[in-house]
Amino acid sequence: MANDTTSYGLLKTLTDNPGLSQRDLAKRLGVSLGKVNFCLNALVEKGCLKVGNFRNSSNKLAYIYALTPHGVEQKAQMTVEFLQIKMQEYERLHAEIAELKRAVEQNELRGNSHE
Repeated sequence: MANDTTSYGLLKTLTDNPGLSQRDLAKRLGVSLGKVNFCLNALVEKGCLKVGNFRNSSNKLAYIYALTPHGVEQKAQMTVEFLQIKMQEYERLHAEIAELKRAVEQNELRGNSHE
């Protein structure tokens, strides 16, 4: 799941910022540079990203990462999947909060009756 999260983060970030360096991507996503490199290579291998370099750039190591049509499709599918996961997490958290509130209210009622 961690690589899926990183891959999704990369696709999402690169949609609007295709010229970010791997180091910048790692900082934005809060993961290691090695993990970004690994996931970018996997996305290129899957056909989700296309890599080009800036030929006129003074920094010959500057790359641009462009989402392919397959990458756009994958990002959309991952967005739906992550939304479903987050909604389930939200529902579990909402239920846990309600349970904690009930426990606090019961403890307060018990505490007040001992005074």
